Amino acid sequence: MGFLHPWSRSIAPLLCVCSGLAAPTKRAPWEHLQTTQYGGVAFGLGNQTYLANAQHPKAVLGGNYSAIASQQGTLLPLTVIFAEDDVVTGEYLQGVIASYLHGDDVFSVNFLESVYIVNNSTSRSPIFDASALAYLSGLTPKHVFLDTRFARSQPSSDIVVTYVAAPSSNLTAGPYVASISETSIAFNTVYRLYRDSYRDFLYGTYDSNDGEGTFNPVEMFQPRFWDPMIPVPSRIYSWSDPRPFAGYRVAIKDLFDMKGLITSGGSQAWAEVVEIANETAPSVQRIVNLGGVLVGKYKLAQFASGADPWDWQDEHYPFNPRGDGWLTCSASSSGGGCSVAAYDWLDFAIGSDTGSSMRRPAAVSGTYGNRPSQGMMSLERVMPLGAATDTAGVFSRNVHDWVHFAKNWYIPELCQNSSITGLSPLEAPDSYGFPKRVLYLTDYLPLRNPAAEEVLQTLIRNMTAIFGMTVENFNLTAVVGNTTDEVPKYGALSDATSVLDTITQYNAVGKPLMTAWSELYDGRFPPIDPARRLQWDNYSEAFFTDSLYNQSLAVKRLAVDWFESEILYSTPESCSESIMLWDIGTGGLPSYREESLNRNPGKAAFLAVTPPTAGINGASLCPIYGCVDMTIPIGQVPYVSNVTFVEEMVPVTVSVIAKRGCDFMLWNMWERLADEGVLKTIKTGRTAF
Repeated sequence: MGFLHPWSRSIAPLLCVCSGLAAPTKRAPWEHLQTTQYGGVAFGLGNQTYLANAQHPKAVLGGNYSAIASQQGTLLPLTVIFAEDDVVTGEYLQGVIASYLHGDDVFSVNFLESVYIVNNSTSRSPIFDASALAYLSGLTPKHVFLDTRFARSQPSSDIVVTYVAAPSSNLTAGPYVASISETSIAFNTVYRLYRDSYRDFLYGTYDSNDGEGTFNPVEMFQPRFWDPMIPVPSRIYSWSDPRPFAGYRVAIKDLFDMKGLITSGGSQAWAEVVEIANETAPSVQRIVNLGGVLVGKYKLAQFASGADPWDWQDEHYPFNPRGDGWLTCSASSSGGGCSVAAYDWLDFAIGSDTGSSMRRPAAVSGTYGNRPSQGMMSLERVMPLGAATDTAGVFSRNVHDWVHFAKNWYIPELCQNSSITGLSPLEAPDSYGFPKRVLYLTDYLPLRNPAAEEVLQTLIRNMTAIFGMTVENFNLTAVVGNTTDEVPKYGALSDATSVLDTITQYNAVGKPLMTAWSELYDGRFPPIDPARRLQWDNYSEAFFTDSLYNQSLAVKRLAVDWFESEILYSTPESCSESIMLWDIGTGGLPSYREESLNRNPGKAAFLAVTPPTAGINGASLCPIYGCVDMTIPIGQVPYVSNVTFVEEMVPVTVSVIAKRGCDFMLWNMWERLADEGVLKTIKTGRTAF
């Protein structure tokens, strides 16, 4: 990602390209739009809309500014430049500003209304020479602030220079809006407000900068199109930040606590009775600690259910940018996969996967997504579905970025305890011990669309050639069915995972919600979507006991131990001796958000349909066996849309399963395939490739 690189690394080519950069003759005026209850100020600048955190400035410089103090409530667009050279020239400043324009989607020439240049060189006597003053004079800024460490010189008569002390360590280069009083200059962080035109988010979020780790919601939407406005900070802010996630813009599923915000789980009823989160989930805090920026909470199927689009009630179902714009986003991390597929200004989205909720949204949006090995990530302060089946994953468009994120996010300190998973302690080595075999699951393959199957076969040929693997047809349903009686079969395993999920979520969510709602509204049942209504209303505490939960956990453990000794196992040469290929998507056919459009066999498909050759839905394999399952976009095929009535493109993906704990082995494989040109960076918009 280009935003990881400071401007100084790319200034030479930019000087060539931008040496003719014209000084702006007229900048757009600052226009106040709205002040929020959290102290944010929305303003217009040119044809863009921004939000400034005026409640808690990034930095404040004290001094005597009575001569230039602005009217109270007025914000002044301002650009901060940290000058690395001992001698700052006009050419140097021109190159810096060109790099800002080239490398950032928040900065614009309108922020040159004022300029603050900070000495960041090693020289004890840095010089701000006449050409630099002449260049700034051509920009006609209202104010120029110079670090007092620069040797003072007599500026030209048409520019006023105010010398100020060096800033605190909090201030970074980039665009700000400043509040200037008689005794201080406050530098307020700026966010560009993007329209969520696919309505994949519930609302935008930003760091309040209160020193307590609190987040604020953005209370604005685009009224003409009903779109939430999502705040993204300047990429420039992170250019000098060495942390591995510096500047990453990340969307969060509204199951994860963020301090200061309600965790709704997609339910307005739950949002009404629950308290504001007083801590951030450790999994999310890890992202913040590494430099990531949390830009919003995205839509999900209520309480992380697998509800179809037509069964969503509280929320309006998110839109998928692919193809005709009327395709499903799947469930329940629906808004995550579709937002990453939609927006270049978003880098990653964090979601959960219990039954399929990372992998299917990745499949239908044509993005990279993972269900990690059971126990890879703490789910503390995350609304649960199944304590022993829940996992946390990440959506991405770029293989190398995805791997970089995963290798820094998933750490042993955040693994779950075996008392939660019911499994042996997880070991997840960063292994380059690649598999020897590819197991092509004939109970789930081939893909229903022959054109899509050819895309898959091309991947298989490339992958086996690069890694020296062999391919075997493998019917997992038959193997499981032919095992001894001691090995749990699919029926028992399906029942066990159902018990684990049902008991977990009823006790953590269902019962507290029904109790609170009944007390508030004269014994009434809460208004929730159909996916959980009858299940919770008919729940029997006499049947769903702790004993039954523990029995179900034991059944799962038996299955996992068998699977890891007989099916996907480690050898001295391979973390996972083989990998399984199958399809969690639609077989290369479109699946629509509108139910009736899917009733066209051979031309469209419903999601989550178990093939007649399979003993269980393939999405349940890793929730049962604890294994890692990743969705990989590998191409696209045409279809004739039932909505636009022209030819569109639908993504083709493959699901890849490896032994529990071999996540990094798979990620290392994907990096190698990306290096070889087999796996591609995914585009946003109608087509993934």
